[in-house]
Formats: sequence, structure tokens, C-alpha cells
Amino acid sequence: MEKQIVRKPTREVQIGSRRIGGKNPILIQSMTNTHTEDIKGTIAQIQQLTSAGCEIIRCAVPTMEAAEALAEIKKGITIPLVADIHFDYRLAIAAMEHGADKIRINPGNIGSNERIRAVIDVAKERNIPIRVGVNSGSLEQELVEKYHGVTAEGIVESALDKVHIIEELGYDNLVISIKSSDVMMCVRAHELIADQTDYPLHVGITESGTLTSGNIKSAMGLGMILSQGIGDTIRVSLTGDPQEEIKSAKIILRTLGIRKGGIEVVSCPTCGRTQIDLIGLANQVETMVSDIPLNLKVAVMGCVVNGPGEAKEADIGIAGGIGEGLIIKHGKVYKKVKEEELLDALRYELLHWSE
Repeated sequence: MEKQIVRKPTREVQIGSRRIGGKNPILIQSMTNTHTEDIKGTIAQIQQLTSAGCEIIRCAVPTMEAAEALAEIKKGITIPLVADIHFDYRLAIAAMEHGADKIRINPGNIGSNERIRAVIDVAKERNIPIRVGVNSGSLEQELVEKYHGVTAEGIVESALDKVHIIEELGYDNLVISIKSSDVMMCVRAHELIADQTDYPLHVGITESGTLTSGNIKSAMGLGMILSQGIGDTIRVSLTGDPQEEIKSAKIILRTLGIRKGGIEVVSCPTCGRTQIDLIGLANQVETMVSDIPLNLKVAVMGCVVNGPGEAKEADIGIAGGIGEGLIIKHGKVYKKVKEEELLDALRYELLHWSE
């Protein structure tokens, strides 16, 4: 019997129209790479990410113009909007006044307690949660010296110090994010902090890299963290199109059994029997099924010799050959079609699956 992941209990936090923590599902988050001041472009990207499955979006707010743009951006999107603030407390206040559903700050670089209090006063007035973010790359020198280097223990102490600052100023509507590009350090830090607080945790491997290395590091790190029941929102940080982050996050959650639904595509490795462009076909299938709301497994096989047998664990599959291909249902050949019609035939079967 397969083991179910048991989530560690955390307190519930409201972010716009969504709730995280408690018994709520783990939500997928990403970040725009447009200039937030470009209202039209930012809305368009957020809408694309929402269609791909993004459930919370973060935007950089480096200028007052960007903070003010949030009001118009909010009108064009349907998911909660998080404002990413560095250094200037006035931008945090302006972002909340212009509709941010959550703000991300590091109290350590906001400045004096008076400035932090000014931010908290607005957050409290509007009941806006604050995400306390700490990155291993900006760990305070005294903690580096205390722990003889950048360590998981130092990251956790830094984060909890920031949390305590805000708590002492009378606010506890918080989410914590601790990140490192060192996968094992990041995993260890999450294990430590999960035992010391019940605030919801946003998890991810920061600066994980390009599509290949970033996906591998994120899958390893997030897999280890999430499998221990740790995490309430996730982001797969990749150097590339943010839509790839959403695609990867969905696969990680589905692979761990945390999230059901959506079509899972499996494909065989290429070999000497492969007589079609299997790599291209598998990528086409993965893209093609992304908008089909079914909970199925689709197999993409490279030859008609072993295709039916290899696809028997899938609900439906295709196997390609020279000039023709097979549609396979539950391990049995269902029909034969021309090679160029294979993709359309598969889509037709999926769209008419319940008929």
C-alpha cells in the first residue's frame, strides 16, 4: 500500500481570494519577468500563467510607478498578487494601497523599527499578509561568523529573528520563505524551521538555474521537502519562460501524489527501432494535452513492435511507425491511422473520452 504524505499543521492565511496553510491545498506560485510598470504586458503574462495553472503571482516593485501600476494590473487578473519589495518601505506601503494581496519583504533591509512599523500598520489596517523572505546569499555577517559559514541553522535563525521583529510590533499574519541555491542546505533549513513554527511556508530552491539543471535541482529539493509534509505554496525557480515553472511544479506535485488531475504523459526512450521523431512527438503531445481537464495517463511510444505492451499501464497511448501509427487503449490496439494524423487522432479521443 502506497504511503500518503501527511502535511505538517500550519496556521491558515488568506491571500486575496485564496487560503493557504491549514488543510488547504499546496498552491503553485510564479513571478512575472516583465517590467511591472508595463501594465498591459504584465497583465498578459499573468493571464498566460493563470491559464497554465499558476495560482499566486508575484511582481517586482522596484519603483513607485510599479507600485501604482498594481491597481490597474489587479483589474485584469483573477489570481492573488504579491508585491516583491526590497529596501524601500514606502514601496511596500504604496503596493498595499494599490491592491497587493500580500507583500514580500525582508525586515532586515527595510530599515529602522519605525519604518517596519509603518509597513505593519498598513498591513494590519488592510489585513494583508507579509511574506518574510530570507535568502542564504544575503545572510547577516554575524550569523555567518556564529555558524562558521552559511548554514541551514543560520538561515533559520535569521528568518525567525525577522518574524520576531514583526511579532513584537503586534502582527502575526505572516508567511515564511527561506531559500538557498544549495539543495541539501535548503532541505535541512526547511526541516529545522518546520519544527519551530506553524506559520505557512513558501518553498523553493532559489536561483536553481536553467531549464535542465533548475528542474533537476528543484525536483530533488522540493521532492525531499514536500515528501516530509512541509510546504504550503511552491515555486520552481527557473531561468526561462515562467510558464515552464508552472509545468514543472504541476509535475512535481502530481508525481508525489499531492495533487491529482491533469494528464500525465509518459514516453519511452529512443532506441534503434525508433523510426519517427519521438522526441518531437512527445513534446507535442505534452503541449497538446495541457488544456484538457482529464485525469489520465497518456503513453507516447516510438515503435509499433513494443508499443502496445509498453503502453498497457496507460489509459491511452500512441505508437509511431513509418507512414502510420497506432492508437492504443488500455494496452490494446484500438485503431490504425496515418502518421501525420496521429496527434489529431489522439486529441480527438481525449476530447471525446467520456462519450
